[in-house]
Amino acid sequence: MIKTGAQHIEMLKDGRQVYINGQAAGDVSAHPAFRQTIRSVGTLYDFQARPDNRELMTFEVPESGGQRANRIWQLPRSYADLVERRKALEAWTELHYGFLGRAPDHVASCISGMFMGIEVFEAYDKARAAALADYYRYARDNELYLTYAILNPQADRSKSAGEQQDRFLTAGIVDQDAAGLTIRGAKMLATGGIMANEVFVTCIQPLREGDEPYAVSFAVPMDTKGLKILSRKSYEESAVSVFDNPLASRFDENDAVLYFDDVKVSWDRVFVSQDIAMCQRQFHATPAHVFQNYQAQIRLMVKMRFLVGIARRIAETNGVINFPQVRETLGALAAQNTMVDALVHAMEVKGHMHGAYFVPDAHTLYSAQVLTQQLYAGVILALRELAGGGLIMLPSSIQDFADPELRGLIEKTQQSPVASSEGRVKFFKLAWDAVGSEYASRHTQYEMFYAGATFVTKGHSFRTFDWDRCTQLVDHMLDSYSLDDEVARGALVAA
Repeated sequence: MIKTGAQHIEMLKDGRQVYINGQAAGDVSAHPAFRQTIRSVGTLYDFQARPDNRELMTFEVPESGGQRANRIWQLPRSYADLVERRKALEAWTELHYGFLGRAPDHVASCISGMFMGIEVFEAYDKARAAALADYYRYARDNELYLTYAILNPQADRSKSAGEQQDRFLTAGIVDQDAAGLTIRGAKMLATGGIMANEVFVTCIQPLREGDEPYAVSFAVPMDTKGLKILSRKSYEESAVSVFDNPLASRFDENDAVLYFDDVKVSWDRVFVSQDIAMCQRQFHATPAHVFQNYQAQIRLMVKMRFLVGIARRIAETNGVINFPQVRETLGALAAQNTMVDALVHAMEVKGHMHGAYFVPDAHTLYSAQVLTQQLYAGVILALRELAGGGLIMLPSSIQDFADPELRGLIEKTQQSPVASSEGRVKFFKLAWDAVGSEYASRHTQYEMFYAGATFVTKGHSFRTFDWDRCTQLVDHMLDSYSLDDEVARGALVAA
């Protein structure tokens, strides 16, 4: 099916157990903490459902008799397929300017990547492989918005999951029978989960011997009995207005801790059970980890364009665009933007076949992660330096414009060579929401850590790099001369 925004919003009225501010949220599509962002997600589905976007956003499912699905589920069989899929993801991302880190295309990329490596699951357990294959098709054909929770609660990080004071702090198997598994405990960090249809739950972190009960991989609907969704503070709910917080009011995807209160998971939804090695292999022996993070770099590519656009507009609004030092800063930001763009395209150009499927180049992807992890905070700092006090010399809220006297003072004090006083305030409110607000701070933290700590991404880069190609050059150089050669040509003279 090609889902519309109204259909997705209706699907969220399922009685899911979301808690915020000490209370059950009830209908999340109507709750002031979530409703505007849910509508923003709805615009993604409305965009894909438009007839003029049919070719851009959907593909014909093989052997389906003409059925089409969103390209987030497309399994590229060539470089051209991969590029077409990226164009769809790019177009979707432009609708939220890169601020929905767990939009529907992210975890769809993960599950699609696992399906492309189905042989890894078949070697592990044919029944689990069949469950994964069926789930991929089910999620694709029903156009599910998936999130995931793949990290354990931090607690005492010097101890493994099984060594914590509470044995079921981390979600794990408390029981199993012919019908399936019973899961008890917590997982983090279900970004976007409150507005998703289902959640994929597993562990991407290394587990130790004895942690087998936590080495699981499964998917359940967000309204599953016993699944409690504990929301963080809502920046949307705290936003004064769209004018004052144009990003936070509409693109706060939220993050949540999930608690599984003896949740029953049927075997047809279980992909890994009590196998520590397979929990890692599902990501790294299949294209899943590369495919999902390739999507994340496409999103960041769009977000970088947006931030660099803000930088340019700051310089124009303040009348400093021709200052040499400002152009130097803008030139550096432009180069960084193009670096991210070039790395995304390079992942595609350097891609390779994985069985029947064409997947992005792993090391180029991990190089991009290492570099952009360090890059993002620097970009935010550069924008702050460009804006100076302009980010905080703003009216308290849109309500100041309602008072004629205050509006007159705003017109006197908020001046720009290229914008009206209202336009200047409107722009700097946007810039602050992207750069300095509590919402913006969450995004800086997210971009720094969504892929893991820096040692994790650098480890992936080390693991996937072609070291032999480099050391062979060194060996070739060393082999081009020797001590005996020097003696033979008389270069070695006795003292």
